[in-house]
Amino acid sequence: MSTPESAGDPAAQISLEQVRHVAELARLAMSDEELESCRGELASILRHIATIDAVDVDGVEPLAHAIDMSNRLSDDEPAESLSIDDVLANAPALEDRFIAVPKVLDPGADE
Repeated sequence: MSTPESAGDPAAQISLEQVRHVAELARLAMSDEELESCRGELASILRHIATIDAVDVDGVEPLAHAIDMSNRLSDDEPAESLSIDDVLANAPALEDRFIAVPKVLDPGADE
């Protein structure tokens, strides 16, 4: 297996402009000092990717899971469901004959 150094190190060639472009794509406002710091971090990430890319995977079958898995399926058969009164009896809060739940949407989201 070759190392990223022996194959050339593309990570060492990352320019500050390229890092700035990536930051803009991610909608990040960054100072030049932060960009320079991220330049080193991005270079490190690319070196790791180059190391992984150097691994010979010829003949290796792609996997969806590390272990053989199968779904346990049962027949879908209709059954008696709970009555509305039973369901409402277990609800933590009610409004009339409905289950009350907290709001999950921002009321100002329409603006």
